[in-house]
Amino acid sequence: MSEESNFRFAGTVDHLAVKTDDLQRDVEEYKRLGFSVESLFDDWAMVRDARGFGIALLPPNSKHPAHIALKVDTLEELEKAAARENRPIKPHRDGTSSFYTKGVGGNIVELIYYPENFGK
Repeated sequence: MSEESNFRFAGTVDHLAVKTDDLQRDVEEYKRLGFSVESLFDDWAMVRDARGFGIALLPPNSKHPAHIALKVDTLEELEKAAARENRPIKPHRDGTSSFYTKGVGGNIVELIYYPENFGK
């Protein structure tokens, strides 16, 4: 079996998604630490540091699972990875597209694509 046939997906670490019991409090605390708010909704928030690393905050009413997210460069990469994982791609309200799958030890991994005009 070739090495390529064992390949599942690759990307750079984009963000970690963690649970919070007080979304607004934690957003303010990350802002105090120098993070900026990229997205803020009732059921999740994304904050980023100066280098672009993100932390997604998930309150109890969030439908998102705790996870690690890997960013791919193209929609084609995301589509190929989703096909190999037999997972549907979901477009998100912030303009990104992604899918979730199981990673090492059953931890959830999200593979995410940001369109070229994201945030502009």
